[in-house]
Amino acid sequence: MDIKRWVSALVGMPLVVIILVLGNTYVVDITFAIVAGLSLHEYFNAFKGKANPVIWMGYIASALIALIHVIPVQHAITIVSVLMPVGITILFLQVILSNMKTNINDIAITFFGICYISLFLMFVPLIHAMEYGKFLVWFVLAAAWGTDIFAYLIGKGFGKHKFSKISPNKTIEGCIGGIFGAILFGVGLAFFFNMVFHMNFSYITIVLVEIVLSVVGQIGDFAASSIKRHVGIKDFSNLIPGHGGMLDRLDSVIFIAPFAYMLLRLL
Repeated sequence: MDIKRWVSALVGMPLVVIILVLGNTYVVDITFAIVAGLSLHEYFNAFKGKANPVIWMGYIASALIALIHVIPVQHAITIVSVLMPVGITILFLQVILSNMKTNINDIAITFFGICYISLFLMFVPLIHAMEYGKFLVWFVLAAAWGTDIFAYLIGKGFGKHKFSKISPNKTIEGCIGGIFGAILFGVGLAFFFNMVFHMNFSYITIVLVEIVLSVVGQIGDFAASSIKRHVGIKDFSNLIPGHGGMLDRLDSVIFIAPFAYMLLRLL
């Protein structure tokens, strides 16, 4: 890892800790609305010259994350269920009113971006707002960060078997190492929470959860790489020195978040 990557991590990590530990529900909601907006901006920018996404609709979808805990919980599912068909209708209305200057490809890219980024990222503040959510949300980050760090280290040191043409630098050894990294980070967190805050996290459960989340996170990493390969870019932006853009940094978290929410609700 280059020096810029380490400096960015050292600056960014305390900010993440402050927001997730000290921030209340509304601060976290607003933060992730901004993060989703930045990520969608990078995503739409990636298709410049290849498509004309309905940008304003994406930004509205991201902004709505700031309101997810303003809306009464019992109405949230109904509202989301209504917004999806309304959103599709508006997108097709854009096609009609623009006399097909906005086409099916444009609205497909727009709707995919809204689901992929805004809808998936919404689950991070939802996890944070759960009972013990300020603890649980760290298992999401443990899966993403543990996987990224160990996949890089193991892949660089021992990787010999290429995994996919989508991301030529990734190896099977690195992917397996990433799973062990997620387990190590997750169990370490559980031990810390159990010892310091007298929680009662089951280590076996955490291992199983981290394995699932690590695999899903790596699919998310390949998904982002497939988008970049399709549009012919290396990074979504240079917003974070050494890491690329917001979307480059969050590609694993985006996929992990909804699965983590489902698993944590079940368990």
